[in-house]
Amino acid sequence: MEFAELIKTPRADNAVLHRPFHPTVEGTLCLTGHHLIFSSRRQDNEEELWLLHSNIDCIEKRFLGSLGSIVIKCKDLRIIQLDIPGMEECLNIASSIEALSTLDSVTLMYPFFYRPMFEIVEDGWSAFLPEKEFEVLNSVVTSSIVYLQKTVLLPLGPHIPCNASVDDEAIASLQGNTSKLIYSQPLTGTNGRRCKEDEKLVNATLRPGKRGYIIDTRSLNAAQQARAKGGGFEQEVYYPQWRRIHRCIERFNILQESLIKLVEACNDQSHNMDRWLSKLEASNWMTYIKEILTAACLAAQCIDREGASVLVHGTEGTDSTLQVTSLAQIILDPDCRTIQGFESLLVREWLQAGHPFQQRCAQSAYSNSKQKLEAPVFLLFLDCVWQILHQFPCSFEFNEHFLVTLFEHAYASQFGTFLGNNENERSKLKLQQKTMSLWSWVNQPKELKNFQNPLFEANSLVIWPSVAPQSLQLWEGVFLRWNRPSRFLDEAEEEMKKIVDYNRFLQDKVNSMRKQIMEKETEDRIDRMDKMDRMDKMDEMDEMDEMDEMQENP
Repeated sequence: MEFAELIKTPRADNAVLHRPFHPTVEGTLCLTGHHLIFSSRRQDNEEELWLLHSNIDCIEKRFLGSLGSIVIKCKDLRIIQLDIPGMEECLNIASSIEALSTLDSVTLMYPFFYRPMFEIVEDGWSAFLPEKEFEVLNSVVTSSIVYLQKTVLLPLGPHIPCNASVDDEAIASLQGNTSKLIYSQPLTGTNGRRCKEDEKLVNATLRPGKRGYIIDTRSLNAAQQARAKGGGFEQEVYYPQWRRIHRCIERFNILQESLIKLVEACNDQSHNMDRWLSKLEASNWMTYIKEILTAACLAAQCIDREGASVLVHGTEGTDSTLQVTSLAQIILDPDCRTIQGFESLLVREWLQAGHPFQQRCAQSAYSNSKQKLEAPVFLLFLDCVWQILHQFPCSFEFNEHFLVTLFEHAYASQFGTFLGNNENERSKLKLQQKTMSLWSWVNQPKELKNFQNPLFEANSLVIWPSVAPQSLQLWEGVFLRWNRPSRFLDEAEEEMKKIVDYNRFLQDKVNSMRKQIMEKETEDRIDRMDKMDRMDKMDEMDEMDEMDEMQENP
């Protein structure tokens, strides 16, 4: 298919761009296969807007006489308006945008056509290979499972690390029943079926003399209903050394409705505080953040304070499970709070574990089409990370901008990192050969400095976030980002960087002066010792002279 077939009107002159907190701009609108481009031709106000079609969630058309307006609502939650003279031109452009923003084939998306303009210092596709990552995990004391390089071929991906005490026969028998290995529910059913290989595999993670905890991210009622449909949960009689705890975390359809209500509340321009707070509470978004953080803290406590092994699973094991396991590692492991460590965490716990990014991020909060499998699972996780970052601002190497960037690229990107629903799909699409990795761009020294937290000081301790209502805040950097002027925030951030840089300058100066003082003290000590040595030698010489005189004049 040629993109030209979908573009009815490629260009519109004298278009007008409206954006909140920005002056109105007149210019030319152009449509390409992957971008909507608006450029101002005024010499005193040169401006360009490049918007990926894949970032467009929905559009609305409005008409007043011969003037048409297109309101574009994006997946990153911004809203812009384009005024286009001529009803036919406006309709053609709106139709073209709708067609280009809803392409069926993944291979027609921009990552397959993008050619980087920067020098590739590091290949992001090979930066976090499973074998290397699990070698690192195997050496981490806080890890609840001892991993060894034994692999099982799965639909999700080629590598699943297992404990050494589990033999090849047991692993082979699980190839058709691998739910436990990917943190999904066991298929016990109403007959109470058991799987001895599964029991052996789970028990192999226990440390000598220790019990284990199974954190089920479903309510007990939901788990029992799943059992009636062929799913279920671990029965105590077959897992006597494990204690099962239910921590209910809502599933994707409810989370999508919550996001829609939250964004609607944030876009409410009534300026009525009571109404806004009521809408915010009705969205339940902050409640879901509290539930996820509570479950993650529970998992971290079992590992840190009891030295226990922890198994986390939900229904499929690709949504709430990943939220809990990832956040528990951020709480426990300081390496996960660095930029490289956090990237590694996302690759290991989200991409390689099979979170269906293509399905979950197909729509955002504005789409009018019927919900299918869309859900802000990853955004909710990033929000939880931001809550911890907000409470421990000096313990993270990355800043809020890094988290916002990850949110944006999960929904629309020129990079292939978040395409596909699992490793198997990515392998079939040959993303490593045909697209560029997001990490190749992020980890450039030039870009990396934009994501670094100026307040960062390495903290090797476990950090325990508070889940009290007064400790959790709305993530304004995402949900109010386009509804408030950013100039003052940018100025405040620049001022903070200047203060931090000046503080470091003063600290370096203090350290230099201390060094000079120590060197001076050392020199003075040596001089005193030399002086004392000289005096001792003079005393010895005087004594010798006296003795010589006494011998000459007895």
